[in-house]
Amino acid sequence: MSPLGDDTADADGTQFRPRGVASTLVADQVYEILANDIFTGRLPAGARLPVRDVANQVGTSVMPVREAIRLLVENGLAVSHPHRGARVREFTHRELIQIYDVRSLLEVEATRQGAPEVTPGDLDEMRAACGRLYRAVVELRVSDALDEDEALLRRLYRAGGNAVLLETIESLWIQCRPYKVIGARAAIQNHDASLWAPQPALVDALEAGQTELAIEINRECVAAARRRLEAEITP
Repeated sequence: MSPLGDDTADADGTQFRPRGVASTLVADQVYEILANDIFTGRLPAGARLPVRDVANQVGTSVMPVREAIRLLVENGLAVSHPHRGARVREFTHRELIQIYDVRSLLEVEATRQGAPEVTPGDLDEMRAACGRLYRAVVELRVSDALDEDEALLRRLYRAGGNAVLLETIESLWIQCRPYKVIGARAAIQNHDASLWAPQPALVDALEAGQTELAIEINRECVAAARRRLEAEITP
């Protein structure tokens, strides 16, 4: 967990100075730190988020930490219980399978809507994401590989023009991200090409105007992700 300090910069290089700035700005910074730790697996599902400990680790007061945790809860990344504090959200086996089933339904529909609308520019960006995804896999950068996979799919789904559908899918991605990390890490360790091989085939199908093939490739991608996760979490 990265500390906040006078030399900390945000994503666009702006220097961040916690002393004397608005509490909401500090809370946003703390939120980004915690969310990143969840996305990368450094904070696994079920991990406790004790307010004072987090405040000490990031170098700020408890108020922005409480606000940051509230935002995590709002976005489905954490759960909070009275007198027990907050934890990174975890799902039962049944809940996870239901999430992946819903993801399959929604992402198949998003592919159906987006496939006829993708532009040459979209295809170029998707191919570039395929290359970055494979480099991340080779370099064992699990979180970056997932980011590139989502960037590719986001480009496809956005082409369909259904913002509500895309937002719902992205919400599910966020909620199950700690588990996506588990499955992706296992795929890389086991040289399971189902993590990275289907994406170029998906782009090829889109470029050829083969919508039904693109749908089947994407359906199998979600199914493979579900199988990888089940193999890791089933007792």
